[in-house]
Amino acid sequence: MNRFCDPALETADRAVLREHQWQRVSSLLRHIWPSNAFYRRKYLAAGLHDPGEVRSWDDFRRLPFTTKQELMHDQAAAPPFGTNLTYPLERYVRLHQTSGTTGAPLRWLDTRESWEWWARLWCHVYAGAGVGPEDRIFLAFSFGPFIGFWAAFAGARRLGALAITAGGQDSRTRLQAILEARPTVLLSTPSYALHLAEVAAQAGVDLAATAVRVTIHAGEPGANIPATRQRIQAAWGARCCDHTGATEVGATGFSCVAEAGTHLTESEFICEVIDPETGQSVPPGEQGELVITNLGRPGMPIIRYRTRDLVRLTEEPCGCGRHFARMLGGILGRADDMLTVRGINIFPSAVEGVVRRFPAVVEFQIEAFKAGAMDDLRLRVELVPGLEEALAAEERRRLAEELRARLALRIDVLPAAPGSLPRYEMKAKRLVRLGG
Repeated sequence: MNRFCDPALETADRAVLREHQWQRVSSLLRHIWPSNAFYRRKYLAAGLHDPGEVRSWDDFRRLPFTTKQELMHDQAAAPPFGTNLTYPLERYVRLHQTSGTTGAPLRWLDTRESWEWWARLWCHVYAGAGVGPEDRIFLAFSFGPFIGFWAAFAGARRLGALAITAGGQDSRTRLQAILEARPTVLLSTPSYALHLAEVAAQAGVDLAATAVRVTIHAGEPGANIPATRQRIQAAWGARCCDHTGATEVGATGFSCVAEAGTHLTESEFICEVIDPETGQSVPPGEQGELVITNLGRPGMPIIRYRTRDLVRLTEEPCGCGRHFARMLGGILGRADDMLTVRGINIFPSAVEGVVRRFPAVVEFQIEAFKAGAMDDLRLRVELVPGLEEALAAEERRRLAEELRARLALRIDVLPAAPGSLPRYEMKAKRLVRLGG
C-alpha cells in the first residue's frame, strides 16, 4: 500500500496547490521584510519598497534570483553567517555547512521550527519510498558538518522508526551491523551502496538475503540513472529510491513507487525552471535550470534560488496518486563543471584554492578515476627542486590534511617528478580522467 505524508496537498488539484504556495510565500515575504537585511537590501535595490507590492505570480517572477556566489560573498563580507538572518542568533539551534566546493563552505543555520520542517520533508521522502514506523533505518553516513543525512535522522524520529547510525565505521563494520541489527532500509550515496556490495561479495555475504528491502540515496546522481539503479537493486534485492536536496535549500524531492521521476515537494517549495542563459521561464517538459523557493525556513530563507541543476519537469499526475510535479530522470546534470566524489561535490577550482596555499608546490594535476564502483580523486604534485625527501613527504602530508579539512574529502597526494607535469600558456587543464 502506498503511503502519503500529506495526502490532502499531495493529491490536490494544481490550482489548490498554487493557492497554498501563494499564501505561504506572501506570508514569508511579509515576515522577513522587517529584519532580514540580506533580502531587504536586495529587494530595495531591485525597486521593491514593500512586500505588499508582490500581488501576483508575475510580480513574484520579477523578484531577482538568488545565487550561491551571492550568498558566499555575503558570508565573506559579514562572517561567519552573513546577513540572511531573520532572527537573533540565540534563536537558532543547528549549524550545518556545504562541502566548500567553490573554495569555502557556505554555513547555514536552522531554528527549532525549521529543523522540524526538515524532519517533515524527510517524512515525504520516507512516504514515497514506502517506509513507515515499523522499519529500521540504517544511516551509512559519516555525520560531519554538512547536512547529509542528519535531517534523515530527525525524520526517522518524527516517523517513529528505529534509526541505526553508522558514522565513524569502516565498510566491514557497517556490513556486520547490517547483518546483526537487521535494518530494513539503507540510506547512503549510490556509489557507497555499490561499494558495500563489493565488500559484501569479498566477504561472501549475500546482501539480497538481508532484511534490507528499500535503499534511499542522495548526495550524487545515480539512483535515477537506470543502469545504476538496476545494479543497486540487483545487489541488495531491494527497491532503490532517489532523494534530492541541498544544505541551503532543504530536502526538495523524492521518488515514489511508480518510479516515474523524482517528485518535488511542492507543498513546501515553489519550483521554477528557467533557461540558464537567459533566465526566462521554459515550458513544462523542456530542459532548464531548477529555481527553488523554500516556504518553511524563514530564519534563513531561500527565495528564487538558482540551483544550477538541470531538469525536465512534468505536472501530469503520477501513477502513485500524487499531483506534485516530477523531475523526469531526476537531476539530469549541472550547469557548472563539477566532480562528485563519495557524495561530495568538488570543483577543480576548490582543490586549486587549497593547493595554491602551499608555496612549495610548483605544479599539480588532479586525476579522476574509478576505485571499484566509487568515483575517486588523487592529486599529483611537483615540489620545488632539491627539497629533501623527508621535507617533501611532510609537505604532501600537510597538503592532504588541508584538503580534507577544507573540502571534507580525503584525497591522496602523490609525488610527481620535476618537470613531468604539463605546463600551459593558455587555459590550464589540470583535471584528467583516467580509464576513459
